[in-house]
Amino acid sequence: MKRMINTTALFLICMVTYAKEQPKYPVSAISDEMKKGMYAVIREQEVRFEINSINNATTYHHIVITILNSGAKNYSDKVVGYDKFSSIKAFKGTAYDADGNVIKRLKQSEIYDQSSYDGSSMFSDNRLKRADLAQGSYPYTVEYEYEVEEKKLYFLPEFHLYYDDEISIQKSRFVIIYPPALKPRYKLFKIQEPEMKRFDGKEELEWTFENVRPEKFEKMGPDFSEVIPNIQAAPGDFEFDGYRGKMDTWDNFGKWITSLNNGRDELPEATKQKIKALTENAKTNEEKAKVLYEYLQSKTRYVGIQLGIGGFQPFKASVVDDKGYGDCKALSNYMVAMLKEAGIKAYYTLILAGEDESDLDVDFPSSQFNHAVVSVPNGKDTLWLECTSQTKPFGYMGTFTGDRKALLITENGGKIVNTIHYPAEVNNRLRSADVYIDTNGDATAKIGSVYSGLKYEFDNLDFILNDQYDNQKKWILENTGIPSFDVVGFAFANNKAKIPSAEVKLDLKLRRLASVSGKRLFITPNLMSRSSFIPEKTEQRKTDIVFKWGSVSYDTIRYHIPENIYPEFLPEPVKIASRFGEYEVSFKVEQGNVVYVRKLKVNEGRFPPSSYQELSEFYRSINKADNVKIVFLNKT
Repeated sequence: MKRMINTTALFLICMVTYAKEQPKYPVSAISDEMKKGMYAVIREQEVRFEINSINNATTYHHIVITILNSGAKNYSDKVVGYDKFSSIKAFKGTAYDADGNVIKRLKQSEIYDQSSYDGSSMFSDNRLKRADLAQGSYPYTVEYEYEVEEKKLYFLPEFHLYYDDEISIQKSRFVIIYPPALKPRYKLFKIQEPEMKRFDGKEELEWTFENVRPEKFEKMGPDFSEVIPNIQAAPGDFEFDGYRGKMDTWDNFGKWITSLNNGRDELPEATKQKIKALTENAKTNEEKAKVLYEYLQSKTRYVGIQLGIGGFQPFKASVVDDKGYGDCKALSNYMVAMLKEAGIKAYYTLILAGEDESDLDVDFPSSQFNHAVVSVPNGKDTLWLECTSQTKPFGYMGTFTGDRKALLITENGGKIVNTIHYPAEVNNRLRSADVYIDTNGDATAKIGSVYSGLKYEFDNLDFILNDQYDNQKKWILENTGIPSFDVVGFAFANNKAKIPSAEVKLDLKLRRLASVSGKRLFITPNLMSRSSFIPEKTEQRKTDIVFKWGSVSYDTIRYHIPENIYPEFLPEPVKIASRFGEYEVSFKVEQGNVVYVRKLKVNEGRFPPSSYQELSEFYRSINKADNVKIVFLNKT
């Protein structure tokens, strides 16, 4: 009898073990439709955010993703961040083969805990846990499950139905749980209202999605927030490190930022006297602001600081004054304090910085910012100061913070404002060149190019201006659109105005600029500005075409030719007009030389999908005109 019991127990143990090892997520369970054109498929996904109190919340994440090929290899790893105000309560991972059999379970020793160093932060208590379940053969499936407890209520997770247009989704779920007194706000884009549930004194909002194939992303389109179905969520009442506030209006959010900054603008007496001495000969507020801005640039440097609530609260101005460094918040607060001492009203201002970032969603008050700057009322104008750069011209915002919404922090709350806009007319590239052609097709050239406005940043030119000789020469080699040349000499000049400009002078030897056939020389007169861009073909454009900023480029190329050579053929002038811009080119003989003049204006704006064919035709016409040739005949 005892032996039978033991045998039965062994059988049950084996059955339990077998049941645990039953295949899960076999690739064969994915339909061909969900795999077609994809490099991965999300099998299951859940994000569940639960508000426990005004200063505590928990986020649970679960994702299962089948990686079909190497295009999705980076989705095999998982990084989870935490800091002083958050902790990771659980972190598990499993890898499955194509048949759904377990091939690896993540060991705790394989979860690496490290500092979240971003390359610029000197001080940070941000950390992360990282794991990787990459396998050597495809397809395979990875599953991650983790939970993070937040000792604050400030952010709610945003939910985008997808981030990649080559990953389909079988099942996805987004849940927000909260006590009625702390009901969060949300905003939906291309997503229906959630299902509402009530239990144990709490409320639950749930969104579910099944069998989703992503829309293909289109180049030159709107921001992803205007394309991808998404849910934005934020608290109403919240608390962060003992600072309570409301986020239901920009005014209230600004009041909370003011509470963080209060009392942090005091300066040492010696610095006050320094400010007085620096500004005593300045006649206007703008002159005073410029003097103090350049003093800030000479005295301080940017250092990222992410300690405690330091990601949101600036160091005291006295600390920055003493140490000589700070992050964007600390340096901006310091600048405001110095301007205040000089009798100039200035405002600490929050902004979402980055050339490719979306603009602020002004209809949904929430923490959408990653940077701080300073705005200074100046009569009918406003001066904008980027305080983290030691080289940026006074008053210049550029592509990083220019032409977007920002939150001005006043004594009475927050106010939405616009930063400076740079129209096409100030974003110029003006080039002139004298090219001396030999009868063998070689040439020499003296070229001067002036880049102004946003063109000042062309391929990081604004940084190269202050760089070493070798890096400057490398920039020239990479940005001089001539097939074959040698650099004889070059020079850079920097005009640091509010609309800045950079001048680049080149002295070049051009090898085989002209092709020689018998007595004829063939030259493409567009020396350095040939357009090769043609929008990719599409059957039907679905989204608007967006050009965030416009520009104007001018070229005047004077070809000096030997006396025994004359132009046998000059192309006809070309004029092209489109809603996207204007193009004009002309050729003329002047004192025995051939002068080539080209102008291209690109308009900023938002254009309907139906205009996509016109855009293609516009650039095809430009490309054709940019590649015409002049024919010279040797009379000897």
